[in-house]
Amino acid sequence: MMKEKSNARAWIITVAAALVLLIVASNCFFTLGEDESALVQRFGRIQAVYMREVSDTLRAQFAEDAEGQSLHAGTGLKFKVPFIDNVIKYPDKFIMYDPPPREVITSDKRKLYFDNSAQWCISNPLRFYKAYNNMDSAKRRIDDVLYSRMNEQVGKIISHDLITNRELSGNLLLELAGAVSADFVRQGIVVIDVRIKRTDLPAENYESIYNNMNTERQRIAMQHRSEGEEESLKIRSNTDREVITITSQALRDAEVIRGDGDGEAARVYNEAYGSDPAFFEFYNLLETYRLTVGDGSTMVIPLDSPFAKYLLGVTPEAAAGVDVPALPEE
Repeated sequence: MMKEKSNARAWIITVAAALVLLIVASNCFFTLGEDESALVQRFGRIQAVYMREVSDTLRAQFAEDAEGQSLHAGTGLKFKVPFIDNVIKYPDKFIMYDPPPREVITSDKRKLYFDNSAQWCISNPLRFYKAYNNMDSAKRRIDDVLYSRMNEQVGKIISHDLITNRELSGNLLLELAGAVSADFVRQGIVVIDVRIKRTDLPAENYESIYNNMNTERQRIAMQHRSEGEEESLKIRSNTDREVITITSQALRDAEVIRGDGDGEAARVYNEAYGSDPAFFEFYNLLETYRLTVGDGSTMVIPLDSPFAKYLLGVTPEAAAGVDVPALPEE
């Protein structure tokens, strides 16, 4: 009986010792995940910093800020003093900042509502711990600084440009991210990106903004119309000048050609008349007949007129009573 009690007591002690060892062993280590950074705190003082990767910038900051703390790179199983060391973990990844829409005032004193977002990360866990200790405090501070900086930047721009000019808005966000990161560099935070998801107008500003935009569009339209009319006048003037020049040149060339043609016609006429005056006279009379005598024409022609020579077969000499041979019958 005594032996059985002794065996039971020994088994209990063994189990208890195993449990104690297990508890102690479990408190000797902690695991650092791929998306985590950690601080090991002992009696309220940071002893070591653990991160997945350690950049040269972080090493320089650590050398400047550290007070005997050690810096370690790499994830996995890490050692700590059981029941004494406390492990504080922070996310080592991009964190989304997505506040509710905020009211901002432009340089022309217009109110706008910005629904914006940002991404940030903890770049230096030691500085972050000293500045904020926890995530909630950091988020509240980011919210205050980002809103303040946004009001400052928006206050330099008129509402119309802010709404319509995408390039201007993009530059604004870049400047905003840089300014906010500069504000937080001593707190171990980097603001990666700032975005405006939506821009809304207060109801009372809709009509005013619309009227301003409409006025601006009308001004631009009038400017384009004026420039177009001026360009049209120039084109018409140049065209009219070219038409006058071309017409004058054509008339001059036509007069020269007409003169040359008249000269050539006179030359041919003289040559023809000189070679056979009788035939030329006959031809001229035929042309005259063709132009004056038509169907049903009534004409009064003196017998002594040269016009009657071939039309009536009477020569001027016959008409005057001179004995001349009669024209041969055709």
